[in-house]
Amino acid sequence: MLTSVDRLLFVRGVPIFKELRDDFLVRLASIMDELAFPPDYTIFTEGQEGRSLYIVVSGRVSVHLKQQELAQLAQGTCFGEMSLFDAEPRSASVTTLESCECLILTQQQLYEAIDETPGIAVNIIRMLSRRIRELNKELNGKKQELSHHQATPVYTPSVPLFEQTDLQRKNSSNGTATAKAATEADSAKAGPVYQPEVSYFNGNLPY
Repeated sequence: MLTSVDRLLFVRGVPIFKELRDDFLVRLASIMDELAFPPDYTIFTEGQEGRSLYIVVSGRVSVHLKQQELAQLAQGTCFGEMSLFDAEPRSASVTTLESCECLILTQQQLYEAIDETPGIAVNIIRMLSRRIRELNKELNGKKQELSHHQATPVYTPSVPLFEQTDLQRKNSSNGTATAKAATEADSAKAGPVYQPEVSYFNGNLPY
C-alpha cells in the first residue's frame, strides 16, 4: 500500500500532470485506485475502448502490436493518459512481463476532481496547448527543411560535366566533317555544276 507521499511522487511524474500545483496533484493522487496484476496479464488490448490512465508502481509491462513489441515500461512510467480526454480505441496492447502494481485514474474520477477543483482543468488545458504549439513548431521546421532539400537539385551525371561538353563538341565536329565529305562525294558523282558566269564554249557559240 502506497503512502500519500509516494502517490504524490508517482502522479507528479505523469507528463500531463507535471506542471500542476501540488494541491491539485494531492487531490488526484488521493482518488486513484491501486491494482496488482500477475505476470503475462493483458491489461488492455489494441482496439479496446480506453478510459483510464495507468502509472507503473512496480514491475514491467510490454507495449505491443500483436507480436511486435513497441516498448517496455518500468517503474514511474505511465500509459493510456490520452484516454482521459477521449474514448478512442487503444492504439496498442499492454501486457505485464512480471508481477506489476499500478495506480489507475479513470476518466470519471478526473471529471469529478475537475468539478470540485476547476483549476485542474485550466492547468491541463494550458499544458496541452503548449505541447501542441511545440509539436506545430517542430513540424513546421521539418517542412521547411524538406522544402529546402527538394528545391536544391543535385546534379549527378554518369560522365562529368566537362567531359560531356568535350564529348558533345567532338561529336559535333565529327558530324560536320562527315556531312562535308558526303557532300563532296555526291558532287563528284553528279559531274560539273552549271554556273552562268562561266562560259563552257570558249566564246564559240553555235550561231
